[in-house]
Amino acid sequence: MKKTPHIILTLALALMLGAALNAADRVDQLRAKLFSRDIPDVLVVAHRGDWRYAPENSMQGIERSISLGVDVVEVDLQRTKDGVLILMHDSTLERTTYDLKTRKAGKGKVSEATIDYIRSLRLRNGCGIRTKHKVPTLEELLVATKGRVLINLDKADRYFDEVFALLKKTGTTRQIIMKGGKPNDEVKRLYGAYLDEVIYMPIVNLDKPNAEQIIRDFRAGINPVAYELLYKHDTNPLPKKLARELKGNALIWYNTLWENMAGGHEDECAITQGPDAAYGYLIDNLGTRIIQTDRSELLLDYLKKRRQHD
Repeated sequence: MKKTPHIILTLALALMLGAALNAADRVDQLRAKLFSRDIPDVLVVAHRGDWRYAPENSMQGIERSISLGVDVVEVDLQRTKDGVLILMHDSTLERTTYDLKTRKAGKGKVSEATIDYIRSLRLRNGCGIRTKHKVPTLEELLVATKGRVLINLDKADRYFDEVFALLKKTGTTRQIIMKGGKPNDEVKRLYGAYLDEVIYMPIVNLDKPNAEQIIRDFRAGINPVAYELLYKHDTNPLPKKLARELKGNALIWYNTLWENMAGGHEDECAITQGPDAAYGYLIDNLGTRIIQTDRSELLLDYLKKRRQHD
């Protein structure tokens, strides 16, 4: 018996609704993990998207990260001369873009370029080679990823009133993570109006003499769900101390991008010495439950073998 057009349309709508509900459920599930403050599994953050597969801060890299199953995508924000928020790490265009007209690198500061000029450029990959990909706007990112993944907006605090307006417009406030190095009182003063909806995580350098006081102030203040911690060498006793003190109170986030961010237990260590020496050390010895990486696929495979990621 042939399906009528009405039945086919009904099935298509049901599939679309199911996909939308699953996406919404995923963001809710990820938020629940963060707000539980004590989870057995480990959340994976893709630094600038999967930039080994596609240009950094590109929609293609972000889509690749989501398809791999990462929990958070980290992107960087800059603002054009005409006030458009775009995804880009550098304040200048030379390193990451290519001008099709001049056949050279894009030129100048983002803040002095119009969105029309930036739209005419193409992104360059990690080897500096021109690709077909364009620079995305923040609004494009929010629309494309709504309900699908958490987004960590780096360098966003400079424009957060404008960012928040876009979050409201696109209905994406609940999936945003914002981080920064400001003290508790300043965070409350600057961002207090947003903290009921946007997740804020302090960045604390454990090699600084006031690191413990900064964390005490935050615990007595906004009481964040997680902290991003940094330290250079394992001779620092504070990472292990905080693993004990923060357990059940807040999750711990480490970056494995470079060796001086996580005591030498970075992505390169995972490649040369094995994942146990890098990710395993952070998880087992320092209580890490969020890892930002440039090797999302490697980390996800490792965590799945440990049964610490879906």
